[in-house]
Formats: sequence, structure tokens, C-alpha cells
Amino acid sequence: MTGHTKRNAPGTSWASTPGTRRSMQSNKGRDTKPELALRRAIHAMGLRYRVSFRPIPSVRRTADLVFTRARLAVFLDGCFWHGCPEHHTVAKANAEYWASKVEANRERDRQTDRLLEEAGWAVLRVWEHEDPLEAAARVRALYETASRQSVKRPQP
Repeated sequence: MTGHTKRNAPGTSWASTPGTRRSMQSNKGRDTKPELALRRAIHAMGLRYRVSFRPIPSVRRTADLVFTRARLAVFLDGCFWHGCPEHHTVAKANAEYWASKVEANRERDRQTDRLLEEAGWAVLRVWEHEDPLEAAARVRALYETASRQSVKRPQP
């Protein structure tokens, strides 16, 4: 759920107001309520995972949950930050900046998925609004499939 930081010219800010800037800076990149709920549900199923881990160390992309033996990377995407088709809202202030930011996030998500899949990883994206128990069931199903497949393919 982390994003790329863009540098602004001195004296300028991406935020429309100082209050907006403070609010946006307080957003957490990990251990959010949806992420903790998903992790609890998955842990209760007996599955163990790495948190905020780079599946491919040479690629600066961090998955929220990583099952290393199964080669499964799970991303929990925020509705605003990743442009959820159901819940994404258009920013009222600085709309052009935020639209560009969200589109760049979506493009990076697609690139990340492609890079991981090319390296033999299974990728699952979960929206923050999804029911954690239902999402955990999807994770478990893909984990079981990926575990069977990782036995067949050689590890790099």
C-alpha cells in the first residue's frame, strides 16, 4: 500500500492546504486496520507469512503479505490510492494531481504484477473494503494452488 514520493519544487507542495498535508502524511503505509484484520484472519487459518517483504530483493516493490515457499505475494490496496472501481472518489482539491497520482499507482501495480509473475510468483490483490474473512479464503485457496505449483518449479 505504499506509494512513490514525488519531489516538488522548493516552496511548493502537492497538498492544497497545510491541513491536508498533515492529514495525508499521517496515513500509514502498513499495519492499517484492513491489513491487520486480513492478517488476523489468515493467521487464524494456520497460514504463516512475511509482512512488508520484497518478493524479489532486486526490485523495489514491497508486498503486504508474502508466502515465500508458495511464492505468493498479497497486496492490500487502498480504494483511494489504487483507484477502486467501487469506492474511489475524485479529489475535490488538486484533482489533476491526485488523478495523475492514482493512475501512476495503478500502472505501477500492473508492472509489479507482471514482474512477479515473470519471476514465478503468484499475485493476489485485495481491496481494503473487502470482507477480511472472504479475502482470507481467497488467499488460502491461491496459497494451496501456489504451494502445489512451487513444488514443480525450480527455485531461482
